[in-house]
Amino acid sequence: MGSRKPWGGRFSEATDPTVERFSASVHFDRALALHDLRGSVAHARMLGESGVIPGEDAEALVRGLEAIRAEVEAGSFVFDPGLEDVHMNVEARLRERIGAVAGKLHTGRSRNDQVATDLALYLRDAARAARRGLLGLEGVLVERAREHLGTVLPGYTHLQRAQPVRLAHHWLAFVEMLARDRGRFADLEARLAAAPLGAGALAGSTLPLDRHHTARALGFEAPSVNSMDAVAARDGALEWLAAAAIAMVHLSRLAEELVLWSSAEFGFVELADAYSTGSSLMPQKKNPDVPELVRGKSGRAIGNLVTLLTVVKGLPLTYNRDLQEDKEPIFDSATTLRDCLEVTAGAVATLRVNERRMAEAASDPMLLATDLAEALVRENVPFREAHEAVGRVVGDCVAKDLDLRELSLEDLRAFHPAFPAPASELLDLERSLEARDLPGGTARRRVAEALEAAEARARAAQAELDAQGPGGGDAS
Repeated sequence: MGSRKPWGGRFSEATDPTVERFSASVHFDRALALHDLRGSVAHARMLGESGVIPGEDAEALVRGLEAIRAEVEAGSFVFDPGLEDVHMNVEARLRERIGAVAGKLHTGRSRNDQVATDLALYLRDAARAARRGLLGLEGVLVERAREHLGTVLPGYTHLQRAQPVRLAHHWLAFVEMLARDRGRFADLEARLAAAPLGAGALAGSTLPLDRHHTARALGFEAPSVNSMDAVAARDGALEWLAAAAIAMVHLSRLAEELVLWSSAEFGFVELADAYSTGSSLMPQKKNPDVPELVRGKSGRAIGNLVTLLTVVKGLPLTYNRDLQEDKEPIFDSATTLRDCLEVTAGAVATLRVNERRMAEAASDPMLLATDLAEALVRENVPFREAHEAVGRVVGDCVAKDLDLRELSLEDLRAFHPAFPAPASELLDLERSLEARDLPGGTARRRVAEALEAAEARARAAQAELDAQGPGGGDAS
């Protein structure tokens, strides 16, 4: 029996059932259904307006495709795995609806340029969805930062107490990271601006297709410049996966701090019950499972990027079936990033800050040792000499279990004659914070300025996203 596939004219035997199962992609590329329908509607209209097919046939195609779109949106469309992929499922359903004229939809089009177009549309929508999710988490962090402008805790290097910082300043550090993540997704759209549709299998078409028409209809700036590149390239997908992986790493770092801070050893925060779980054995436990899962899921996003890099690295031009493996990593990273942004925003919004425990930790006088060295610098002592002198002061205090702040002027001058005052006058927590009055510093006015700037930047980003609209398909 001959093949019944749309491409089966060349074949005299049916595909082996094991190959059917092995090569089918509809179980995952169905996520492109709405994007595929958008591309097909634009293509059908162009065919009619360019005179490639009769106008009434183009109208019939569009009506049928819009009816199928309604089925997909309603969840009533039935995907048949025997039809390989989402594209063949749509075309088969179109034939059921409008008859033989459905066969004209693929005029001047290959699945190669079709899937490249669908993927570009998906990535554009997914980038905007990621930007909205990142912006939502930024908003939560800014709100909590404004609430805790006066809360002080130790800043850490090497997970050792280093210098005092404002909690607002600490959370705004993550706001900066997330803003850069948004920027990466926004920048990606510039490299998704060329429409692959019309590139055909690899060499274009002999038919008088209007590629500018379909590009404009789908929101692209112009047709792709090179037909071979249009169907072979996946760097847009790679860039999207890279942006997602970096964003997930930032979420993982924030999650790690929530895990540490919610431990009894730190006690800086307590996660809300709604964002925690218990132990099946130990009734006293309150586990930070949500941030732990976010931390763990970052590995998926990193792995998805490596997967597609590995798939693409050895491929000759142009299209190869290996590229079917591009979609599952993208769909998985899109869902993972969306979910992690949502639960992280909820966890941060509802956690309780233990200001007393933070203040106790920040009161460690050793956090102000750098201030003591800089007091010598202001007396024209070279910094390296000042650093060494204060290091000996600290070492002596540790050895004798002394409070650094209680050292007299005589005590300090035993280590260096240029100390200008006793430690009690040189070391003050609030004064230390306020003295760091440089741009990006911890002084209250600098942090307040950073809050205002972050809020203004978020408003502008939200306005831009609102102007772009939600896109034409579900990119989750």
